[in-house]
Amino acid sequence: MGSLRRVRRRLLWSLGLLFVIAMVLAGPLAGALDVRATLRIVAVAIALPVVMSLLARRVMTPTEELAASHDRLQRLYDQARLDALIDPISGLGNHRAFQEELTRQIDDARRHGHSLALALVDLDDLKRINDEEGHAGGDDVLGSMGRLISAASRAADRGFRIGGDEFALLLPKADAEMATMVMRRLLGSALNAESPRPGTRGFSFSAGLSAYPSPASDGQRLFRQADAALYWAKKHGRTDVQAFDPERHGAADDGRSTVELAEAVMEVATRRALRPVYQTIYDLRSGAPVGFEGLVRPAEDSGFRNAQSLFVAAEAAERTVELDLVCVETVAAGAKLPDSSTYLALNVSPRTLETEQFRVADLLAILAPYGIPPTRVVLEITEREAIEDLGRLRENLERCRAEGIRIAADDVGAGNAGLRLLSEIRFDIVKIDLSLVQRGALRDSALAVLRAIRDIGHQSGAMVVAEGIESADQLEVVRALDLVAGQGYLLGMPEDEIDAESLDLDSLLAAHEARLRSLGGFLDLWSTDDRPAKRPTPDVVQPTEPETPLVEATEAIAQERPMGAQGSATVAATSAPATTRSRSRRRKTAEDPA
Repeated sequence: MGSLRRVRRRLLWSLGLLFVIAMVLAGPLAGALDVRATLRIVAVAIALPVVMSLLARRVMTPTEELAASHDRLQRLYDQARLDALIDPISGLGNHRAFQEELTRQIDDARRHGHSLALALVDLDDLKRINDEEGHAGGDDVLGSMGRLISAASRAADRGFRIGGDEFALLLPKADAEMATMVMRRLLGSALNAESPRPGTRGFSFSAGLSAYPSPASDGQRLFRQADAALYWAKKHGRTDVQAFDPERHGAADDGRSTVELAEAVMEVATRRALRPVYQTIYDLRSGAPVGFEGLVRPAEDSGFRNAQSLFVAAEAAERTVELDLVCVETVAAGAKLPDSSTYLALNVSPRTLETEQFRVADLLAILAPYGIPPTRVVLEITEREAIEDLGRLRENLERCRAEGIRIAADDVGAGNAGLRLLSEIRFDIVKIDLSLVQRGALRDSALAVLRAIRDIGHQSGAMVVAEGIESADQLEVVRALDLVAGQGYLLGMPEDEIDAESLDLDSLLAAHEARLRSLGGFLDLWSTDDRPAKRPTPDVVQPTEPETPLVEATEAIAQERPMGAQGSATVAATSAPATTRSRSRRRKTAEDPA
């Protein structure tokens, strides 16, 4: 807009100058001409700049309007991006912001030769608090933890809430010893903190930490080591701070060589040491199941604590393709689909689909023993991973489509590649990322982005699915936007077996409203401006549901698939309506065993 105003001013000055020049040139002639001729010259000198000014205005006005519209869209985009990086409950950055900041700080530490410490924090007994005091009690603790981190941190430190009850703290120019002192002081402050919950005082947490460049040599290893130390602290009494020790925590960390990782991954693939769980996707109009998302978990004796460590190891050892195909078979084998017409969707890493190793025939050969024809298969392509070879990806997807396989875009809105993919590849299904779904009920900017993605999906004839529905207001928003289907912990937890029963969504909303009224004004969960938009844990693509204890929900899916869905296998199947069942039956699945 500023540049356009300068152009307008310069144009007006030029027209004024043109008038002056015309008058100066006409001056000598005025004495030699009669009055009529002189007036004619003056009239032309005046009219010419006026006409040119009007023509210029007709050109400049639409241009300025277009620039103003561009500025408004830019502000809307900037606000939506900011909203997508902040966790409303704690006021800290969310998991996505943590990933970006970790990468930036590792690069900065490497460039300038200083250290960087990472502490991962897991709140203790949040499940019990949710059970005894409701979701608002858990929110109080989460908010207190966020305020405590903000108050106790240095200006250069950065705090994040990266999961249901998980936090992270980046401490630049700090080694493991200094970070241990900081976290122990933070733990002491938490134990003595004033609590807004009546009759209670303080809370506790467990923490694990590591530092770069020693003992961690890169960002990925830094996170894994801190996570390994946290896992040990949680398994040995909690309310503790553990700095990574290779001898003590090495068994939980993937500090193995590439050869050892490759052997371990291939052993998991060979032994099929995986098991699937499924989460239902519902028709948001009728409440009937339209699909089932399947996730894999490594067996206890697999050598990997969770799916994240397994797929990180597979990527490091370049065994993603082999593991992906085994995950596809695991999910397909466990999918006892309803008798009605169904569509089975397999979430495969783009890196698998980009490789020369991927063969459509191999995929069909895996599915054939379970009676799944290609016309009933959907491949979900996640947006969270960068696409390195779009040409090969498109070629492999077209081969799949030629066999009758449908294509879905997963996690649209989670990163920057989604719109490019939507413009480059024709999708049959578009799944909107949970961060947009959750903030659409809170922020007008996020709601505008939701509408835009919905319109793109409708214009292309794709079915639009909302992921991460965890509250009643979010459900109402996505239904009002005419999104066809949705999933999330408000609707159902992951289960060991496919559950094809329908939900009465209207009754669910009515029961929730009645519950809020019965609690009076104390738990006004859905009307405040700072309602939570839960972020997933590094292993999770879904948030915890407001009515479900956060620890139960986090532990139930913490081993489902790695951050960014790398190599994870996902199942979605479309089925006809079945009998409606009550919410109480679904609540029993909240404590899904790991």
